[in-house]
Order: sequence, then C-alpha cells, then structure tokens
Amino acid sequence: MEMDASGWVVTAFAVLITGISKSGLGGSLGGLAVPFMSMWISPRDAVAVMLPILIAMDMVGIRAWRGKAAWDELRVLIPAALAGIALGSVAFGVMSDRMVVGALGLISVLFAADRLLRRGKGIGGAPRATVPRLWAGLCGAGAGFTSTLSHAGGPPLLIYLLGRGLPRERFVATTVFFFAAINLAKLPFYLSLDLFSRDTLMMSLLLL
Repeated sequence: MEMDASGWVVTAFAVLITGISKSGLGGSLGGLAVPFMSMWISPRDAVAVMLPILIAMDMVGIRAWRGKAAWDELRVLIPAALAGIALGSVAFGVMSDRMVVGALGLISVLFAADRLLRRGKGIGGAPRATVPRLWAGLCGAGAGFTSTLSHAGGPPLLIYLLGRGLPRERFVATTVFFFAAINLAKLPFYLSLDLFSRDTLMMSLLLL
C-alpha cells in the first residue's frame, strides 16, 4: 500500500474535513474521506485506515457532547444501524474491489445530491417533527449499511434527524453518539473480514 506526496496531501485533507464534520461544523462532509482516499489506495484499505481515526475522534466528541443527545431517538436508530452494518459486512465480503468502487461512486452521487437538496436548510430552530419515528428504522439501517462500505452514513441519518426538528445542540450531540456507537460496532465486523493490516494501522497512526 503506497501513496505519492499528492495522495498523502489529499488523505490528510480528507481526515481534516472528517474532523470538522465531527465537530458539528461540516455536516456530513466526513463521507468524502473514503472516496478521496480510494483514488490512491483500495477502498478496503481506505475504510480500514479511517476506522481507528474515526473511533479516536468519536472518543473526543462524546466527552464534549455528553448528556446532550436525544436518547429516545438513539434507542431506535442504533439497533437498526446494527442490522445495516451486518448487511453491509455481508456485501463487503462478497463484492469485488471493482464492485466496491462502483458502490462508492453511487454513495458519492447520493451524498452530493443530499448536500444540494439541503442547501440553505438550517439545523434546529423551532422544534417541529415532520418525519415520523417509524422512519428511524429505515434511515438507521441505511446509515449503518453505507457507513460500513464507506463511512458515509451521514445522509440517511440526516434525512431522519433534520425532519425531527431537534434543536441544534441536541441534533449535533445525537449524531456524535450515533456514529460513536456504530463505529465501535463495525470493528469486529472489519476484523472478521480481515480488512486491517500492519500497513493500514500504521497509516492510521500517522494520520491521527
């Protein structure tokens, strides 16, 4: 697994925007990290490199946002996401690298469409639920699935949470705790798929 200087620059930028996204300032921009990295390394290596970094960021985030998350929402979203992670892991196990790249391309297009559709829409304000909680299962599972393939679970989650009318602070805290939970949950699945190697772990360490 080798990258030239431009690859390292783009990868470092991808990690930076992921950190900004985790802080609550960048929405779901962190979903761009794996597609960027996959321009230089395989998508399987890219997700393996990013997962330890994401978990480290999550540990910082949950300390900052402790006690502010909407646990009534998370109690529905997280179990659904676990089902999505299991399904995504099965897909990862049977898909070729070429198919994974194709899936990443589709996820990237959906990510871009999500960003365009939500332009100008703020977070929070007057709480007004416009999306029923029944959607939590579908959106949670979708977030778990896309997060397993490319750490891009933001759009499905935001489709649901933005429609729940949560105040900004509660919204950000809920996303932080959601991704902290599912990133930890992905760890045993990635281990079972043998995605980690000495090279990916070393690269994760260098990028932290």
